[in-house]
Amino acid sequence: MSPSGTPTLTRANLTAVRDAGAVALSLSLDGSTAERHDAFRGVDGVFDWTLDGWRTARELGLKVQINTTVTRTSLSDLADIAALVRREGAMLWSGFILVPTGRGAGLDALTPDEIEDVLHFLHDCGSMIATKTTEGHHFRRVALQRAILARHGEHPELGPLHGELIRRAQELGFFEGEGRPVRRPPMDVSSGRGFVFVSHTGEVHPSGFLPVSAGNVKHHPLADIYRGSALFATLRDPALLRGKCGRCEFNTVCGGSRSRAYGLTGDVLAADPWCAYEPGSFPHRDDLRELAP
Repeated sequence: MSPSGTPTLTRANLTAVRDAGAVALSLSLDGSTAERHDAFRGVDGVFDWTLDGWRTARELGLKVQINTTVTRTSLSDLADIAALVRREGAMLWSGFILVPTGRGAGLDALTPDEIEDVLHFLHDCGSMIATKTTEGHHFRRVALQRAILARHGEHPELGPLHGELIRRAQELGFFEGEGRPVRRPPMDVSSGRGFVFVSHTGEVHPSGFLPVSAGNVKHHPLADIYRGSALFATLRDPALLRGKCGRCEFNTVCGGSRSRAYGLTGDVLAADPWCAYEPGSFPHRDDLRELAP
């Protein structure tokens, strides 16, 4: 379940949720303090309600995933949020790379180079806490590149933002103590490929951030829409991608955010405008052919 941080996150309600069969919650945390989080959410008290619900859920045996929207507002706070997640405990920390649609269209976005630094920072944090991204499909590319570079004893060349985030995390002691023995590789799931979203009216979308319908469950079974619709079949074929996503040697593991491409260009097959990687620039092609599907 993905509840909002409200006064309804009580022990009684969370107990009822658990007893009904739920095993995990995901909660949004967009600031490391009440001042930051409440300002982003626009409601006073949300931070404290979220933290209370988080702690109570864990006491009740529910797993907790924490979701953080990565914007200009939260950027300088990411290391502090990571430290809070490690301190409070969570099964997963997910960085949501903004999709400029709906209310998200009014938020300040990062540049592609800044997003690249954030993805590498999230990868570094993965040595201490489980991390993933939402609509940051190039995180899979980053994880693959870092694994190959580590084979060769090499390190990626990153921008100043990555250094600032790492230094702040070190100041907070984030990387001290025992780390995670095994990293979980990023899941190869994307819009229409391992994921489907059904709206409250029954419309079937490739994701909740991609408002293009493939059909309606009132008229066709969900499995038939997922397996056979032209939209979903198109999204599952990386050979159809356009621009640099179409040329990219990582498009079978990444493919870019189809939601962001659509939100910014109106074309679900366009290149992800917020990816900094230039196709063909990664040096270790033999390793890539061995490890990438």
